[in-house]
Amino acid sequence: MGKLTPRPGIMDITPYKGGESSLKGAERIIKLSSNEGPFGPSPRAVEAMKNASETQHRYPDGRATRLRAKLAEKFNLDADRIVCGAGSDELLGLLCRAYAGPGDEVLYSDHGFLMYPIAAKSVGATPVTAMETDLTTDVDAMLAAVTDKTRIVFVANPNNPTGTYIPNSEMKRLRDGLRDDILLVIDAAYAEFMTEEDYDAGMSLASTTNNTVMTRTFSKMYGLGGVRLGWSYSCFEIADVLNRARNPFNVTALALTAGEAALDDELFVAKTRKHNTKWLRWTEENVRKLGLECTTSYANFVLVRFPHQSKHSSRNADEFLRSKGIIVRAMASYGLGDCLRISIGTEEEMTLLMDALKEFMSK
Repeated sequence: MGKLTPRPGIMDITPYKGGESSLKGAERIIKLSSNEGPFGPSPRAVEAMKNASETQHRYPDGRATRLRAKLAEKFNLDADRIVCGAGSDELLGLLCRAYAGPGDEVLYSDHGFLMYPIAAKSVGATPVTAMETDLTTDVDAMLAAVTDKTRIVFVANPNNPTGTYIPNSEMKRLRDGLRDDILLVIDAAYAEFMTEEDYDAGMSLASTTNNTVMTRTFSKMYGLGGVRLGWSYSCFEIADVLNRARNPFNVTALALTAGEAALDDELFVAKTRKHNTKWLRWTEENVRKLGLECTTSYANFVLVRFPHQSKHSSRNADEFLRSKGIIVRAMASYGLGDCLRISIGTEEEMTLLMDALKEFMSK
């Protein structure tokens, strides 16, 4: 009998590992490893899901009609150009499946989101990275890395795990410098946290070009990571391709219900954004007071760099925080082995985190 062999690229994938949620023997867990919202889901979303729980024997609306209409109204978009997915991760994978394959290259920045190479390898394409400058996407480096084989360029803006961003003028320069047959995917998972005037989540380019896609998620600001809900915006032709490639009922009824309700909860969004802005800057300031480096982040996490090969290394810091029941995210898989990524939690959680870091650095 012959041996089953997966298609090229599959066995090259290192499976994605999400942030840990448990520690053996810990009485209390403070989870700051997955960039989740500090307040849980929107209360309106919770109530909507409770009310919808008794109708889960019915298939969901495969076209996400009501949610797309709400998104279109909220952001002044064309509902027919919106596609919903089981998290933006699904949409990133579908874009690779639709526009890349064996012999093609998928380009992203050096410390970009790990799902980009996973999505590329899953279709047999080759992931390629471009160097960053100060842990920020470098448009010139990206353009220099383009070859005849490049089919997709991914840019997370703000980027995970660095927290940095590029202004709309630089994103436009990137799009103008790419060939027309290269798809630019702007992953704006953290767009809701942005307040900078020179920032655009990707709507302008997705609205005015036929080779740009913006992806968004409900997992961060809206606290709905557990239901898996994301969406994309592009020209109609790309939306049509995604709708042909996706599963017919790819978004659950609970996810659709939660998303519709979350979009109406503007008070929750304002509260979360205000809290994040305050404690993001507080955390950065106090981290720097300890003599540690960190980027200026525009998302809901801080990337902290620890001294290399010392008693205060990132590995030792991670182990010490775990001994206190605090889980953060080690960054070796992103090529940042001396860094830890710390999500912004509640006021109490951030205070306890900083107390623990102070104790660790004083040893």
